[in-house]
Amino acid sequence: MTVINGVKIKKLKYIPDERGRLMEILRKDDELFIKFGQVYVTTAYPGVVKAWHYHKIQTDHFTVIHGMMKIILYDSRKDSPTFGQINEFIAGTYNPVLIQIPPMVTHGFKCISEHEAIVINCPTELYNYTAPDEYRIAPHSGEIPYSWDRKDG
Repeated sequence: MTVINGVKIKKLKYIPDERGRLMEILRKDDELFIKFGQVYVTTAYPGVVKAWHYHKIQTDHFTVIHGMMKIILYDSRKDSPTFGQINEFIAGTYNPVLIQIPPMVTHGFKCISEHEAIVINCPTELYNYTAPDEYRIAPHSGEIPYSWDRKDG
């Protein structure tokens, strides 16, 4: 798969011991680190789609820490060499990764596990309650050429 220009993926690993486990997600000495804005948690129930949105300034850093998500990226940047390209990532318990999503790359996710899935995002910007850097597109509008249906077969 060709990854959308500017998108970066970091494989994560759990470090287990007899007490439990630890997983580092993003460190300031990581190649992916840009700057710190805030950290938040979002969840989705089984089968729920949370899409589409993009940011003009903010870079997102998604990690699914519980359950499984199908995370979809769409390159809506007309000047990008990967304009119009779609990336699909299956992330979570069985594939712990950090996905760095640059500004103007439209994205969303769907919970594909049998229980609620939990995502941690560490964006580069603080959320501005009066003028959010968040632009939405309806998930099933057809504006993005992607079907959220399960792909059997």
